[in-house]
Amino acid sequence: MANEDLLPGLVGGLADHRVAARSDSAAASLAIASGKDLVDEPPGVFGVLAPKKVLSAGRTGRQVDHEAAGHVPRNRDDKRALEELDDGEVDDTDDPDLFSSPVGGGGFIGKWLKKMLSSSRKTGSGDGPPGADSPTHRVNSVRRGANAVASLASAPSESGADAESPGFSYPEWDVGRRAYRLGWCTVREVPPSVKPAAAQDIDRVIGVRRPLARLGMGLHRRHRQSQGDDIDIDAAVEARVEVRAGSTPEENVYLDSLRRRRDLSVLLLLDISGSTAEAGSAGRTVHQQQREVVAHLAVALHDLGDRVALYAYYSQGRKDVTVVPVKRFDEHLDAAVSRRLNSLEPAAYSRLGAAIRHGSAVLEARGGTARRLLVVLSDGLAYDHGYERAYGAADARRALTEARRRGVGCVCLTVGASTDTAALRSVFGSAAHAMIGHPDQLAGVIGPIFRSALRAAEVRRRVA
Repeated sequence: MANEDLLPGLVGGLADHRVAARSDSAAASLAIASGKDLVDEPPGVFGVLAPKKVLSAGRTGRQVDHEAAGHVPRNRDDKRALEELDDGEVDDTDDPDLFSSPVGGGGFIGKWLKKMLSSSRKTGSGDGPPGADSPTHRVNSVRRGANAVASLASAPSESGADAESPGFSYPEWDVGRRAYRLGWCTVREVPPSVKPAAAQDIDRVIGVRRPLARLGMGLHRRHRQSQGDDIDIDAAVEARVEVRAGSTPEENVYLDSLRRRRDLSVLLLLDISGSTAEAGSAGRTVHQQQREVVAHLAVALHDLGDRVALYAYYSQGRKDVTVVPVKRFDEHLDAAVSRRLNSLEPAAYSRLGAAIRHGSAVLEARGGTARRLLVVLSDGLAYDHGYERAYGAADARRALTEARRRGVGCVCLTVGASTDTAALRSVFGSAAHAMIGHPDQLAGVIGPIFRSALRAAEVRRRVA
């Protein structure tokens, strides 16, 4: 009844004035509800509330608001929210189902109550970077699962953790128990060691740049056009006024939308585990070929004006997943980045799920654009201590599903490896992925696969 003026008449009419008169504040209502007196059950049309999720959403919203700018915090996991994902599938419901009644959840009342309770649908105001959703990107950990992050895209803080830092905690999917191991993995960002090396040969990036040129373009709205895809309301009103005044109206009353500005951030995640040191096609190791491809992609995307970051990863157990920032989003792509890339050497194992979760968290926190793309370059062998065969494959597949569920496009590339197609499919699931035998073949596949991943992410953002 206190919100009657804010709600549609249909909703307000459902309230019982006799019951409402018993309370004059939220505190009084709580006292009645927690007292010994019996309270009549609400009508079925109100649906069923899940109090724990509602309270958790409120607490998480307050926590995220107070996070430092640009920081990727330890993840606050909600086990039940994470378990809503089906293994290998993208969940089409972005919010937890706070209202289990068909009427209360998907009906008129449920939609209004969700708008009132949701802490993640508020849009900010102010001046953010071009293409950003809003100046401050907030992610509700209840509906976003593992990665609760906050950042100010206009002023990111990108000081990475060193080997002595506690690192970032992430869950891991245990396919045998069909449940998450919360806070199971620790990821540390370790500065790259640089050795004297020649710059990477990137003369052929023009072949990669061409199929990427039309991707990630943001809409530029032109007002007062003679034709277009929407009505320019201001121009239409002025034209109507001129008609009523007896003047000849302007005919340019349309809005035209053109994709003219870049609106894409890409995080390239390079697998440098020991298995990539094995011989691949064309007499070169898998690592050498993946390193060449990632260099081509970084240069091509950077030249097109996209925001690009490049991270490498390897692991030695669940508590020691190492991520090496070769290039952060706000760093220049220069000779120093090339030397860092050339200094990478294959080592240890590949806890792929944890690396994907960290990469997607960094991308969401620091990407600063509406369109975000995570590109994983790996031989598809997810293997570590206690992270073998079906277990590792299921966790990696689940991590990709989590990222796609949050509207991040995911592309998986395998270059020069002998991994069979069935094994790659078990690791990458339904994420867009391609296997190429040689870096020269990249230009032929990169356009369609990037386009497919971005289209899927666009659909996901519209649903959200």
